Amino acid sequence: MIVLPIGAALVFLWIQLSHTRWCEIGYTKPKNWLTTVCVGLLFGIVFKFVMKAIIMPLFGADPINASYHFLAGNQPLLPAAIWAMIAAGFGEETVFRGYMFERLGKLFGSAIGAKTLIILITSVWFGFAHYHDQGLTGVEQGTITGLVFGIIYLNSGSIWLVMIVHAAFDLTALAMIYWNFEATVAHFIFK
Repeated sequence: MIVLPIGAALVFLWIQLSHTRWCEIGYTKPKNWLTTVCVGLLFGIVFKFVMKAIIMPLFGADPINASYHFLAGNQPLLPAAIWAMIAAGFGEETVFRGYMFERLGKLFGSAIGAKTLIILITSVWFGFAHYHDQGLTGVEQGTITGLVFGIIYLNSGSIWLVMIVHAAFDLTALAMIYWNFEATVAHFIFK
């Protein structure tokens, strides 16, 4: 819970020291905040259900996320878990989409091939960042979500939408775990 905000803080420090403009890492005001929040929440929730019910079963993923199953019904840890999900949306997107897209964009350029390469590199890196606590399943899910988040970021140009999608995705995962209906969702399509 501490590493994610520290990563974002380091990016903010880098912005100040390098005189990089905030808009270069996606911190641009959305055209409409209400639309951005509503679309982000809806997409994040639906995307998590699609991942849990369709995509991850195709990879043979365990229907229960054993790494976080200790949160099932664990009311004392719920506030910290909610904070961690929101912090992940903020911190990870600042680092993986904002900072990394800007840095790799300076290295590779802005052609479509370069942007595709940037999405692939950041997605795989994002996936492997989930190995330490979720194993291969975390890498698979992280890489897929990284691809989707990267495409959203590339098309929107704003980090806010991706942060909201990410936080909604993670909060939906937390709800599935907390209320112990992960297996039900995972077996909804494939028994």
